[in-house]
Amino acid sequence: MEPELEGETLGRPGHSHVASPLVDDGTHTPSGEDAISSAPSLQELTQSNARRVVFNDVESNKPFLSNHISTAKYNLLTFFPKFLFEQFKRYSNLFFLLIAVIQQIPDVSPTGRYTTIVPLTVILGISALKEIFEDWRRHRADDQVNHSLVKVLQDTFVSLPWESVKCGDVVKVTNGQFFPADLILLSSSEPMSMCYVETSNLDGETNLKIRQGLPQSEYIIDARSALNTVGHVDCEAPNNRLYQFVGNLVLRGRGERPNAVVALSPDQVLLRGAQLRNTEWVMGVAVYTGHESKVMQNATAAPIKRSNVDQLTNHQIIFLFFILLTISLFSSIANFVWTDSNRASHWYLHLDNQRSAGARFKTFLTFIILYNNLIPISLTVTLEIVKFMQSLFINWDLDMYDKVSDTPARARTSNLNEELGQVEYIFSDKTGTLTCNIMEFKRCSIAGQVYGSALGDGSSSGFDDPTLLEHLRSGHAGGPFIREFLTLLAVCHTVIPERDPNDPDKIIFQASSPDEGALVNAAKNLGFSFNVRTPEGVVIFAIGQEEVYEVLDVLEFNSDRKRMSVIVRKKGTDKIKLMTKGADSVIYKRLSPNQRFDQTTLEHLEMFAAEGLRTLCIAVAEIDPTFYADWKARFTAASQALQNRDEEKDKCYEEIEKNLFLVGATAIEDKLQDGVPDAIADFAEAGIKLWVLTGDKQETAINIGYSCKLLTQKMTLLIFSGDKKDECRSHIERFTAMMGGPSTRGKVQNYGLIIDGAMLVHALSVNLQSDFLDLALRCKAIVCCRVTPLQKADVVRLVKKNVRAITLAIGDGANDVGMIQAADVGIGISGQEGLQAASASDYSIAQFRFLKKLLLVHGAWSFIRLSRVILYSFYKNIVLYIMQLWFAILSGFSGQILFERWTIGMYNVIFTFFPPLAIGILDQTVSAAHRMKDPRLYKTTQAGTHFKKRVFWAWISLALYHSFMIFLMSFATIGHANVLSDGKVVGNWFTGTAIYTVTVFVVTFRAALTIDQWNWLTHACIWAGIPLWIVFLLVYSRLWPSLPLGVNLQAIDVQLFSCGLFWFMVILLPMLTIALDMLVKLFFNYYRKDQETLALAREATVGTISPRGRAKKTEGYNLYQAEDGQRRGYGSLGEPTTAPNAELGDLATSARHGFAFSGTEAVHGGHQRSAVAESARIRMYNTSIRGTRGRDKTV
Repeated sequence: MEPELEGETLGRPGHSHVASPLVDDGTHTPSGEDAISSAPSLQELTQSNARRVVFNDVESNKPFLSNHISTAKYNLLTFFPKFLFEQFKRYSNLFFLLIAVIQQIPDVSPTGRYTTIVPLTVILGISALKEIFEDWRRHRADDQVNHSLVKVLQDTFVSLPWESVKCGDVVKVTNGQFFPADLILLSSSEPMSMCYVETSNLDGETNLKIRQGLPQSEYIIDARSALNTVGHVDCEAPNNRLYQFVGNLVLRGRGERPNAVVALSPDQVLLRGAQLRNTEWVMGVAVYTGHESKVMQNATAAPIKRSNVDQLTNHQIIFLFFILLTISLFSSIANFVWTDSNRASHWYLHLDNQRSAGARFKTFLTFIILYNNLIPISLTVTLEIVKFMQSLFINWDLDMYDKVSDTPARARTSNLNEELGQVEYIFSDKTGTLTCNIMEFKRCSIAGQVYGSALGDGSSSGFDDPTLLEHLRSGHAGGPFIREFLTLLAVCHTVIPERDPNDPDKIIFQASSPDEGALVNAAKNLGFSFNVRTPEGVVIFAIGQEEVYEVLDVLEFNSDRKRMSVIVRKKGTDKIKLMTKGADSVIYKRLSPNQRFDQTTLEHLEMFAAEGLRTLCIAVAEIDPTFYADWKARFTAASQALQNRDEEKDKCYEEIEKNLFLVGATAIEDKLQDGVPDAIADFAEAGIKLWVLTGDKQETAINIGYSCKLLTQKMTLLIFSGDKKDECRSHIERFTAMMGGPSTRGKVQNYGLIIDGAMLVHALSVNLQSDFLDLALRCKAIVCCRVTPLQKADVVRLVKKNVRAITLAIGDGANDVGMIQAADVGIGISGQEGLQAASASDYSIAQFRFLKKLLLVHGAWSFIRLSRVILYSFYKNIVLYIMQLWFAILSGFSGQILFERWTIGMYNVIFTFFPPLAIGILDQTVSAAHRMKDPRLYKTTQAGTHFKKRVFWAWISLALYHSFMIFLMSFATIGHANVLSDGKVVGNWFTGTAIYTVTVFVVTFRAALTIDQWNWLTHACIWAGIPLWIVFLLVYSRLWPSLPLGVNLQAIDVQLFSCGLFWFMVILLPMLTIALDMLVKLFFNYYRKDQETLALAREATVGTISPRGRAKKTEGYNLYQAEDGQRRGYGSLGEPTTAPNAELGDLATSARHGFAFSGTEAVHGGHQRSAVAESARIRMYNTSIRGTRGRDKTV
């Protein structure tokens, strides 16, 4: 005989080892024959590629993935192939690799064999170090998750890191912890193996969900009972369907327990990333681990993103490459013609040796090497340095540092800095991104009088009006109504009260909705404390006196009813009372005639809504006992109906919820993060469209839309209703016709589009996605609610692919990882929902408002700087190296170089190295303060004004013009026939060095005309090339014969500096060459001013913020303080939540007031997310007795 398990002797209030009725409407948990008949067969599961997870059996579960997760780009094995593939996707690197190979051919390269391979290796090495550093930070963030501790069953429960959890392990999770893997709930500390789960990290919803284990497994309450359990789970293969699960729990019977095969549903699944709340502990068996968990299945592999500027530069390099080939081919043909024409007269050159096909091909390769520097090899490393420094500026910006959480902004990659300056679409999560997940009772209207202070008047947090209690106690005319109001708040809910184990005098309210918790807490603070719940009713203390109410029935909330009610009878009386709270749109329809406060309350509702508060109407009605008895019989029959149960229950609800008396209304603040409304308004002014993608309910999402000013009172809402494809098509066609049809395509109108996940499935289908996108692009605001993580990513991809605009996604939870990775730029909020979003993001910030400076300032600056660096880099190389072509015309296309070999190599490395860094790191086109004040400036970078194809080729043309002018005027001044003071004739190296000197001066002056921000460091970088070249020339011309270097330039410094024509060239030619540039700049500054030029002019006239004044200097970089408006706490200030219907019938509806109510309800085709109905759940608790597991239920 097996020993009796210790766990079987320990009971819990309400626990049973046999199947028990769960709800009063006839549903139950199957067991015995019912269980076997209702469970999917193993054959059915096998046909769907099922898996079998065996309890505590390492060998059987070996094929399954470990629980280790990685959001990084690389690992030790993939780094080099991935890195090299990414680097050689850049055509410039591929081109220089080709040049390096050609240089190894003997007698081909005029510049040596290693002048390309060495710098290319250095450049790739620097890029590799940067990638390693950035990916190391991702690995470190992953390690924080992988090394989180959880209790795992071995011989006993021991704390192990998450990555050690394996399929089949029995895991014990305690209150407040996140689930480390997808678990099947076996048992919990609560009655009926229930537990509370917060899934805001998965679907954005802050209201708690209820999950319930099966009676057949509830005996597993400790290590001993878990070790003695023999069983397995047959379930479907890993998939990304968060709200669906099919499987069987198979337990082998022992002792008095029979064998059990029980069907599993989503009600028993605890998803990785969700958090256990208000439950002491749960036990579960891991079925999906690591990247096979549902939340990771919704994520995609970390993509390797490339910026739009990088891709455009790649395309221009291709054009330049073909130009280079054309020039090389032309030079080769010209060499052939010149050789043929001059073979006899220039017999001493042995030109006959160059007539073979091989020699001519070598000549072609020689010219390719000669002209290869037209494409700047230093550009890549310059951009890497500039981008890295820009990312450090983002990290150092104290205006984006959150003091509360001690979290700075973090640039997790530097490859996308310039993308931040071109964003057109922002896709934002709601919960934790726009909101703070905090509900506060702020104001109320009772008997026609408002209590509580208006938002924004300096009032403290919470409800702070003592007048309400004064009226209650002083015999004021409104006193009885205040008592009725507060009593309803304390009684009409489904909250469970518990004592804090660490502080027995402190009550913790287990609320499935944060709104309900706020209302019950408000009643408690005003003297009406809800203390005890029993299966029969509730006990409250009203101004110190105990009152007991028998709860006869609970009429539950759902999104269609928009209200909940309780039918109660106060102990000691025979009166039956209906207490109701809900949205004004449904309560006002059910009021009795001759109301006393309806109009006044309606005005107050409008006022509350204008402040962005979520409102509920409070109403009561007395019910005749005889009528109630008849109604109860009908309601019981409806609850047990086998067909159309919900419809029958709704009819009963309608019968009793009428002839209500309006007592007042509540106003709750769903607190927005500071600065959210201002940031959204500024984004709109900057031309950035915001789409909100949330897993939350439609009403909540709409209300937040109004609060944050995304939706306005004058905006018509187009709400998709239904769940059929034909309905979706009908909505799209009718809404499009309303907005003008094809004639208004692309024109943004004052509409807001609201769509839920069920309809989005059809809208994103192949047949409808084009029409849906066309409709969405016409609307000012888009709100997608009840969407899955995969749908979020699909919406982002839809816009990214078809609109060809830069997209940005921002979120704070694991449910946002998919869209963060799908967007061009992903922003993670380091918030309350963990680090999953931040770990998968390109940039992380602590508050949504910081996105404003990240885009409008850092993004705009980065785009302008990078654009100018790229343009200037091509410009300076073409100016110098195209002179080889001009010289080839004079030298018979012989391939002779005009400049000495090492001066060619030092041009990019030393003499023109610092100006691009000054432009890319130090320049500020319009100060941060002005950019924050005038978001319209962002439109110039958003449109790519600084880096378009015409701008690129304008710079190329300018380089050709400068190069030709320098060469022409230099040869006209010096030529080859001039005689020096010592009687020597000017030679090739003298002319080349003189031209090189003039070129350094010209490209330096051009850099000075390009930059906008001047300070001592800028001056040092811009002008550094000139003295460096002079010093280099003085030293290099003296090295030979002491060192085998500079033989061609021996004593060239003396020749140059003693020649008057050289000084004439140096002083006059740069000014003549650059004169046209100066005239053009003056013309645009005074006659063709753009927004940035006007802003610069205003700064010059009025004065800008001095770096020595308000600016904060961080690591040598001036970071301007944010404006006052950015720091203000806006709370949830917003527009009134009233929208015109526009006579759209059932296709468009108006959201009158955002009502403060959320709770568990049926979604996604009627599949309920919670295992237990609220009306049944509250009857399972008796908090007036002490639990037998050491947990005090007495409150």
